[in-house]
Amino acid sequence: MLILQNISYVHLNKDLLFQHISLTIQNNQKIALIGNNGSGKSTLLKIIAGELKPASGTLQCDEKPYYIPQIFGQFNHLTVAEALKVHTKITALNAIINGSINEKDYNDLDDDWTIEERCSSALSYWGLQNILLSQKMESLSGGQKTKVFLAGIQIHQPALILLDEPSNHLDSAARNKLYGFINDTSASFIVVSHDRTLLNAFDTIAELTANGINNYGGNYEFYTAQKAIENNARLQSLEETEKAIRKAREKERETLERQQRLDNRGKKKAEKAGVAKIMMNTLRNNAEQSTSKLKSVHTEKIGGLNQDLMDKRAALPDIDKMKIGFNHSSLHKGKILFSATGINVEYNGRSVWKKSIDVEINSGERLALKGDNGSGKTTLINIITGKIKPATGKVFNAINKWFYIDQDYSLIENTLNIYEQAQKYNTANLQEHEIKIRLNRFLFDKTTWDKSCQSLSGGERMRLMLCCITLSDVAPDLLIFDEPTNNLDIQNIDILTKAINEYEGSLIVVSHDEYFLDDIRINKVIQL
Repeated sequence: MLILQNISYVHLNKDLLFQHISLTIQNNQKIALIGNNGSGKSTLLKIIAGELKPASGTLQCDEKPYYIPQIFGQFNHLTVAEALKVHTKITALNAIINGSINEKDYNDLDDDWTIEERCSSALSYWGLQNILLSQKMESLSGGQKTKVFLAGIQIHQPALILLDEPSNHLDSAARNKLYGFINDTSASFIVVSHDRTLLNAFDTIAELTANGINNYGGNYEFYTAQKAIENNARLQSLEETEKAIRKAREKERETLERQQRLDNRGKKKAEKAGVAKIMMNTLRNNAEQSTSKLKSVHTEKIGGLNQDLMDKRAALPDIDKMKIGFNHSSLHKGKILFSATGINVEYNGRSVWKKSIDVEINSGERLALKGDNGSGKTTLINIITGKIKPATGKVFNAINKWFYIDQDYSLIENTLNIYEQAQKYNTANLQEHEIKIRLNRFLFDKTTWDKSCQSLSGGERMRLMLCCITLSDVAPDLLIFDEPTNNLDIQNIDILTKAINEYEGSLIVVSHDEYFLDDIRINKVIQL
């Protein structure tokens, strides 16, 4: 159905994105395409969809792919019918119903007399029965926009479907419907996603790197097990190289000491024998040359081992290079941090919740805050952080310090560079070199300290935000994350998970990613 051979892509600035990409998709095959941010996953989907041309290589596709890109508001100017690419047929059908005998209308409809019914049925399947085909996409939420395009699969019945982060804007119920839909649909799929529940539904994981695609014949859990084996082998090889360097340095020291003893012994013998001064100079020069030659041999060997060590360290996943080191909250576990009884909030004379709610948060608890859009999650967070006061009920709040971190990590200021951003959160009054040590721990080396925060990827913004939290003089009692995994690749989700699991204070997370919630050991759910 689809064959890619030695595909390469070069950016407009002549930078190579990837090369030697080869991939084959058979009928009814479902593949998950993964890779770090910036590896080119979305670009590869656009090449397959025909929206971009590769720099080299060949592409053969027997079917026209149905492509759903990431939704960023780029379709807001279209109607639902235009986004679904059915507007021409719908316009023709309505004209014919109203009496048109224009040949163009009949050609445009192409005998597709059921198009309107199929659209209605598909939209209803995704819970969009109240959405009109004439409605502007800008009037829809992110989740509704995604569902519109998913409905297009049922309308057009494509044999090959390309999905780029399809679950990003979907709530839990819609995600579960998506999982079932992909499983039940006989079409071939290539899906780019960081949703690990979705990735577990595929029987092939294709990992995209700069130099090709590595295929793993199993679901995501199989992939992670294989990667763990590969990574353990890398770590073991790294340790062996470090041992070899220590041995080589010890050998160098012993050899040079032995050579020096031999040279000294020879010198004393020559002095006792009354060797002429010119001969003594010759002997000394020979000894120095011999020592220099030995040093050169050992230096070359150690240099080669050091380069090997650097290469092996560079090949390690970022998570194995990071040192996080959160300070811990001084609050003992189980202390009541926040409690609210019978609270409600009114907007324009209407209550947010049909019934007033009670909430209690204890120190050390790890809570998931769940609810549909409009259920009041943000309102409750604003009450907990003291930004708003409820219209009714009583509130007790003992939270000393908190951080609210949204999915865009917008506490990062785009007008600052990386070092300036870190310095802004340096309430512990650390010296400049200490701040830079912290930045290094979060994988920001000296070449990045002057880099503008505006140019940072989602993963980089996340790491910088975590670094800023560690620069505080007082550990936060509460961290609040709002959909923190939406703009992260899998590797950065693993880094975030590790960081959260090192944090011992209280935690509130708003997320539809059940896999992530399990990994960070959520032990309480507030359902709104």
